Amino acid sequence: MTDPVYRTILLFDIEQFGKRDNVEQAYLRRVLYDVVDATLLAADVDETSRLRADRGDSVMELIDTRVSVPTLTKTLLTETPALLHSKNRLIADSTRMRLRIVLSAGYVAVDELGGWVGRDLNHAVRLLNSDPLRDALTDRGEDCVLCTSDGVYDGVVRNGPLGVRPEDFHRITVETKEGPTVAWVHGAPRAPGSSTGASTLPDAPGGLPPAQHNEVHVGRDHYGPSGGTTQGDLNFTFGRPEGGERT
Repeated sequence: MTDPVYRTILLFDIEQFGKRDNVEQAYLRRVLYDVVDATLLAADVDETSRLRADRGDSVMELIDTRVSVPTLTKTLLTETPALLHSKNRLIADSTRMRLRIVLSAGYVAVDELGGWVGRDLNHAVRLLNSDPLRDALTDRGEDCVLCTSDGVYDGVVRNGPLGVRPEDFHRITVETKEGPTVAWVHGAPRAPGSSTGASTLPDAPGGLPPAQHNEVHVGRDHYGPSGGTTQGDLNFTFGRPEGGERT
């Protein structure tokens, strides 16, 4: 196994991929690659600064820390929705692609099988599959929704870099096997009482603006990267696409 290295972690997942037929899935995968590549190009991420893992219905990118995270965040909030809109406006509703996106960071190692391992990556994947993020995309008319880890929010978003408004994010907490994982979802939170199994917690301390105090707390997330139940840490292997049954 390689020594763990610190990287920006960027995950994209297609909503309701498993409900499409084979032709539609193949088309959506091509569109996903186009959108991811165009997003990273717009954020000035060159090919030598990124490493990709394909999971069938999702794409994972490890990005070198020399790449500007504020620029990447702004691009995900502006260019990515525009790219998706330009693709979706020309196709039928049945093949419309909507994405859940997670931007995180942490230490990741590559094992002897070419898989990615690390607690920070595990947390990012569980955020990608969490109910609050799924609900956020379901509740809105937009084509994508962005979730950042607590570390990315504190280190980047909270400072309000050009094109990024911290007050547009709300805090969530997801219970996982490793313990509570805090993250921040872009856009207005779901109204209290409108989601089964979710409840609104009291305002977080620290003097944050009111829009940042909204927090959703959900139960343990059992979904793995390709839709199965996870038992232990997650392992991602290159070159073995898996079209999961997740929606």
